[in-house]
Amino acid sequence: MTTDTDTDTLTIFSVNPAQGTSELTHLHETTSSDVEEICARAAAAAPHFEAAGRAGRAVFLRAIADELESAREPIVRIAMRETGLPDARLNGELTRTCYQMRLFGDVLDEGSYLEATIDHAGDTPMGPGPDLRRMLVPLGPVAVFGASNFPLAFSVPGGDTASALAAGSPVVVKAHSSHPETSAACFDALVRAAAATQMPDGVVGIVYGQAAGAALVADPRITAVGFTGSLGGGKALLDIISRRDDPIPFYGELASLNPVIVTENAAAARADEIAAGLVASVTASAGQLCTKPGLVFVPTGEAGDALVAGLRTALADVDAPVVLNERIRNSYNDISVSLSRSTAVEVRTTGREAGPEGFRVTPTVLEVNAQALSPEITEECFGPFAVVARYDSDEHLRRGLDVLPASLTATVHSEPGEDDCTSALTELLRPKAGRLLYNGYPTGVVVSWAQTHGGPWPATNTLHTSVGTSAIRRFLRPVTWQDAPASVLPAELQDGDSAVPRRIDGRLTLPAAG
Repeated sequence: MTTDTDTDTLTIFSVNPAQGTSELTHLHETTSSDVEEICARAAAAAPHFEAAGRAGRAVFLRAIADELESAREPIVRIAMRETGLPDARLNGELTRTCYQMRLFGDVLDEGSYLEATIDHAGDTPMGPGPDLRRMLVPLGPVAVFGASNFPLAFSVPGGDTASALAAGSPVVVKAHSSHPETSAACFDALVRAAAATQMPDGVVGIVYGQAAGAALVADPRITAVGFTGSLGGGKALLDIISRRDDPIPFYGELASLNPVIVTENAAAARADEIAAGLVASVTASAGQLCTKPGLVFVPTGEAGDALVAGLRTALADVDAPVVLNERIRNSYNDISVSLSRSTAVEVRTTGREAGPEGFRVTPTVLEVNAQALSPEITEECFGPFAVVARYDSDEHLRRGLDVLPASLTATVHSEPGEDDCTSALTELLRPKAGRLLYNGYPTGVVVSWAQTHGGPWPATNTLHTSVGTSAIRRFLRPVTWQDAPASVLPAELQDGDSAVPRRIDGRLTLPAAG
């Protein structure tokens, strides 16, 4: 970055990770005074944005999807240059992003997310009860931190932004330094959609630069933070929040090992199939997926040996991929080399060696004894890297699982007839993961009503999901109106027919058909 003497701010460079080159952009780091102004506009927009109602916000979200679709070609082109990710991956990601915007429009139309509840005045076991009416309301302006590995689906127009806007909370995004021009192009689409649907000025905002991100989290008008990134980055933001006069919710997705367990019967029946699937999952998007399987439990013996041999064969054909930035490359090399030198490592298998051009890394799989697992061996290595832990008994497998940190996902590969084994593994894994998979691979997180993308610490620091329709719950809070006149009640809590599901006097009541 360089100093712009006219504005006394730092000019931002855009880096091409495939070539390792950078070029000057028209963007500048956001000053602290500009952060204050952006947050002030977001706060001023909040009541007007809430007043737009569910219908108005649904129109806005669908307009965002339309604007992103109309700008697909330039957005994808810029993102390819700034991330090194291929055209097919980025086009798929943009399609996903547009879908989740429209899906949250459906959430608003359906309305059950409000948890609208009415208890009429009357006798209760505790005596006469007042008239109570409760529903969820927006928190207010929220900060969203764009993620490096999903420049379109977990960044400026991503799931955090979609769910916060659906909740009725204005959003200020901190653009990720790995894709500043992609962020700017996507933000322009959001601004166009806001203008086209007459949303209030300030309903979306953006800041650039690490200092601006810190100032954003510290601003008293920000009511919550959505973050996808490293454990260290999340802890730094939590430190800022702890120093605020009014601490706020921090919804962080931080680290995940995503263990996979292969039973002996599964290895015997599907060694090559499982090996190919694992290598594809470990190396997809250069291993830069938060659901990448980083630890695979494989039995000792002939069946497990065949699976590991299949892993080696499949990995040997994988080219050294480009990672998103220089920091990720350096961290990957440091961690993978350090773990490779561990006395616990028995075998090191790699794909094709990384060349000198750009930010490339060598795909690597280590083999260890499950009894030798330690915090060092189970450290997350972001990139195309995994550890195979060989176990020779159920007891050794359980001991290995005991030392694992919690993750976003956990996977079991088993065969028909192993119901007792699968059930036992499920009970061991459920406390350690937010999504349990069977005979599949954890990469690929479908956006849907039933999806969970979260887990116990250190996977996340929250009970909420960041993917799926219930992600909206993070940016809402409950309010109860007691003995309120009808004139002050939200439409969803007034007597009479309702367009949303409600629980009235303890009974779930659905809207009339049509």
